[in-house]
Amino acid sequence: MKVLMINGSPRAAGNTYIALHEMEKIFAGEGIETEILHIGNKDIRGCIGCRKCAETGKCVFNDPVNETAGKFEECDGLVVGSPVYYASANATLIAFLTRLFYSTHFDKTMKVGAAVAAARRGGLTATYDELNKFFGISGMPVASGQYWNGIHGTLPGEARQDAEGLQMMRTLAQNMAFLMKSIALGKEKYGIPEKEPFERTNFIR
Repeated sequence: MKVLMINGSPRAAGNTYIALHEMEKIFAGEGIETEILHIGNKDIRGCIGCRKCAETGKCVFNDPVNETAGKFEECDGLVVGSPVYYASANATLIAFLTRLFYSTHFDKTMKVGAAVAAARRGGLTATYDELNKFFGISGMPVASGQYWNGIHGTLPGEARQDAEGLQMMRTLAQNMAFLMKSIALGKEKYGIPEKEPFERTNFIR
């Protein structure tokens, strides 16, 4: 099994990374492979709604989004971590996720998703909610921990002093590992839930 972890912070070894790395240690103990991709400092533009991806199977902008698509398809779980900027995630990360989810047309059903936010003080839950919406629209079960998944710290490295936040990351990773393994067993016995043909209803016809 494999978990793909997205570091949405501009700082490769900042507090968001500390949270992800704490989870990574638990995954390793569970025999789950991990890969952390640092995209928070990349030059990633937003989606322009051109829908070329429906024709070509990839985004028209050839950047880390297309480079990540195959890894996303192969993974069993996705963890997305972001610092909090004005009670929301890093805009670079949101641009990345929007295009990644929109331009990849493989079935994401039952891949497990988890969101993590890092902040000095406030905005954690707003960012947590924002990130979880990507999983919810894709049929991805959302892993939960013992609280809303956040860690506190201002200067790089301060998150290591947040004992409760670190414990939250370990609990989240343990729960996510259990959920991924349970889903794998369920797939063997029951398969993936059947889907009805998609009904698209517009408010203005």
